[in-house]
Amino acid sequence: MTPSTLNDVSAIRTFDASSFSMADAVEAKAGRSVSVCIPCRNEAATIAGLVSMMRTELVDGSGLVDELIVLDDNSTDATAAIAAAHGATVVSVNTVNDVYGEGRGKGNALWATLAASTGDFIVWCDGDVTSAEPRWVIGLLMPLLTTADVLLVKASYHRPTEHGGGGRTTELVARPMLSLFLPELTGLHQPLSGEFAGRRTTMEQIPFVQGWGVEIAMLADVAERFGASAIAQVDVGERHHRHQPLDRLGVQAAEVLATLLSRVGADKAFASDHLALLRPNGVAEPLNLDERPPMKSVR
Repeated sequence: MTPSTLNDVSAIRTFDASSFSMADAVEAKAGRSVSVCIPCRNEAATIAGLVSMMRTELVDGSGLVDELIVLDDNSTDATAAIAAAHGATVVSVNTVNDVYGEGRGKGNALWATLAASTGDFIVWCDGDVTSAEPRWVIGLLMPLLTTADVLLVKASYHRPTEHGGGGRTTELVARPMLSLFLPELTGLHQPLSGEFAGRRTTMEQIPFVQGWGVEIAMLADVAERFGASAIAQVDVGERHHRHQPLDRLGVQAAEVLATLLSRVGADKAFASDHLALLRPNGVAEPLNLDERPPMKSVR
């Protein structure tokens, strides 16, 4: 079997970030409030540049962002002190856990930022990113500010192979799983992106998986509750960040897989007669799941 092209499989809308300006975003904000939240654990090497850029360009320089929060997830280095020194409001995850009960994991840190922030719109960014620019925040916000039925916006980007590549869990776990269970979301180029934005009114209606499955659960839950067309993506260019060693990705991959299975059930994957791996560009590569019978039965 050869690859084919599936039309209208994905409901994802893609916006052109290059058409947005800071002035456009400030005007579209129209009196509403924006929070940028950065969950961190041991990001002392990168957090200064990220916070400084956002504070200078997005808070003090333009007023686009009203809150800049670093959520410190029990760092053992100087992440919290460095972030505070460069202009972020630093909140310890333990402050939130003390109020709402113990939790752990990336998803718990994201949920804690939701509890700690107040903005009508929230932009999340991983703390290990070294290539973030103001246009990332502008691009993630503009579909929310200007399009009423867009509720969640994911970043789309290129990860250069000469800098280590990336997206291994995406390509080996998330994309095949979405192909089988939620083909309407296969247009997402980076479904597990740590850079995304949402409306508070939406994000407060869905649960947050505490571990690595948080992003894929968020997609599944928003699509199930509001429809896949409520999710959009914006290309922000190249993304450089610290890569996880391969031997640490096993738990991440297992949690992503188990989380999506908990949402959709394995039987949905085999409801179609034409199973395929769906690429973001619409190409469908058929899966070969045919079987030969036991040799003893045909001799």
